[in-house]
Amino acid sequence: MAAYFSIILVLATLITGLIWLYDLVFLAPKRKAQLALAQEARPDLDQATKDGILRESAIVETAHSVFPVIAFVMVLRSFIYEPFQIPSGSMMPTLLVGDFILVEKFSYGLRDPVWRTKLVETGEAERGDVAVFKYPEDTRIDYIKRVVGLPGDTVIYKNKQLWLKPACDGSNQAECAAPYLVHRSELNRGDFVQDGVPLIEYQEQLGKVEHHILINPMRPDATAYYYDQAGLPVGEWIVPEGQYFVMGDNRDNSKDSRFWGFVPEANLVGKAVAIWISFEFDRQPSDWLPTWLPSGVRFNRIGGIV
Repeated sequence: MAAYFSIILVLATLITGLIWLYDLVFLAPKRKAQLALAQEARPDLDQATKDGILRESAIVETAHSVFPVIAFVMVLRSFIYEPFQIPSGSMMPTLLVGDFILVEKFSYGLRDPVWRTKLVETGEAERGDVAVFKYPEDTRIDYIKRVVGLPGDTVIYKNKQLWLKPACDGSNQAECAAPYLVHRSELNRGDFVQDGVPLIEYQEQLGKVEHHILINPMRPDATAYYYDQAGLPVGEWIVPEGQYFVMGDNRDNSKDSRFWGFVPEANLVGKAVAIWISFEFDRQPSDWLPTWLPSGVRFNRIGGIV
């Protein structure tokens, strides 16, 4: 249903808008003409009768009331900000299950909400952005990951270490001469646990962005399932023009570009900029309340995303 919400919203706006416009252009003048004729025949026409002649039909009245609201929501959701819920732990510790985020839709260009054709250029994805995009293998699904590789970059991931070689643009000859190891420093072990294994939390410097990642020291790299780019060794990729390489911050629990390839620029939805509310879901199946009801609010998580 979520995949078709934009289309439903556009259709609802179009239908209610056309009903309102048809009434404004054709029906309302007829009602006014009927009222004028009635007043000529009966100059002492009471107010209740006048109101009855001018009254809109139920369909027109509903469209007249609903259209401005739906149109406002459509413009806000399609071109400015759209809310998303985090359903999995692939972006931990940056984003947790139960976080509700705002995605800035105009960060990577204004697109029409149905065919997603870019209407206005407003910017491009940058290294370190937390981006929402249409999953390349099923565009009905929205994914959220961190942008690691830009068009032309070489990305290497081996032994849980990330290496980058930026595309040469004439102004970064020293930086693009050879791959460099992305700097990270250990913060703690055990604040996050997966299947009984304490995870290592690092602070990573990705371009201008400092953010946290998680590494499971007991889980080997799943190199057998890596996306194989012709002519390159396993665990190494060159990002094609017009595409991006993305990874989850929970490095050993994320299905990302390492496994299915690159994100076309046309698939980008927007940049995640803020957590507007965060719910805990700690209920057990034995509880009398359903597990989908929040058990608490994490107020300390409300704010910007790094």
